[in-house]
Amino acid sequence: MVAGSLLPGNPARRYNALSWPESVLPAISGYSEGVIMQLGFVSAILPEQSLEEVFRTAAEIGYECVELMCWPPSAAERRYAGVTHLNVDGLTAADARRVRTLAADCGVAISGLGYYPNPLSPHPAEAAAAVEHIAKVIRAAAVLGIPRVNTFVGRDWLRSVDDNWPRFLETWRPLMQLADELEVRIGIENCPMSFTADEWPGGKNLATTPAIWRRMFRDIPSPNFGLNFDPSHLVWQQMDPVRPLVEFADRLFHVHAKDARVNRQRLDDVGILAPPLSYHVPKLPGLGDVPWGLFFATLGEIGYRGPVCVEVEDRSYEDSLAGRRAALVQSHTFLRNYLPRRGVVAEGA
Repeated sequence: MVAGSLLPGNPARRYNALSWPESVLPAISGYSEGVIMQLGFVSAILPEQSLEEVFRTAAEIGYECVELMCWPPSAAERRYAGVTHLNVDGLTAADARRVRTLAADCGVAISGLGYYPNPLSPHPAEAAAAVEHIAKVIRAAAVLGIPRVNTFVGRDWLRSVDDNWPRFLETWRPLMQLADELEVRIGIENCPMSFTADEWPGGKNLATTPAIWRRMFRDIPSPNFGLNFDPSHLVWQQMDPVRPLVEFADRLFHVHAKDARVNRQRLDDVGILAPPLSYHVPKLPGLGDVPWGLFFATLGEIGYRGPVCVEVEDRSYEDSLAGRRAALVQSHTFLRNYLPRRGVVAEGA
């Protein structure tokens, strides 16, 4: 496996390149580890497709990788949750070989395993189940040779950041010890999860701002603890979506490509303390307020060479499988302005 190799010219940073099965590499024209970022998508938008269908959709459109959703098989409790393209319960080495072979046959890599619950829920059973399954996903990533898991740290939304902090440390120190032992990187997405009435007012994820990230990484200093960075969430919080990339360059393990359009007239009317969806809407990349040119220029300048995965949450495209596939095609077309195909890089080298 390529996973675990060092990036050229940057010996301090491991695992930014994708975990490509070695059997895939000769078949993919122009692939060179660590040369460019890899474009992918989050599989949650295709819940009705099988794992093979997801890989083939990625290959047909031209994506290089997919972030696979690994929720426990169950009914979804919210949009984009409850999707199980990879069931990690009891995943064996033989299962892992079959998954890697399937990816190789399609010429697609796995950017990471995704599971986004609330492990700090005030409901003990919910929190315990989330923690247990996060640990299963970490172990499955190690078995698969995929060195990256993406998730939320969670939050009791009725309590302050300070009041949540003891439980955050109690919960995440053991999880990061497991991740360290298995050499799996944990990318925490920076989504506040404060969109619906049951998430108000604090949201269900602590890891929302640079100030909190600094505190997280100070108190749990594991080199395997980092970010799955989504610029759209900073946009609607009225924050700079580019500036943190420089400070947290060594904590960027995975990137989500999603846009957000803020309705300024509506924001002036309801204010920033209103539920966020009352003044902004998630959009496909290029249809909102993220400055994508500056964003990708900065990623390149800081040496990021990992996956960038489209996260489709644009309701304008969600009425059908055909509409969601169209969203993936449109996002791919737009982002190729900034992320060239591997073969193009090789031919120009």
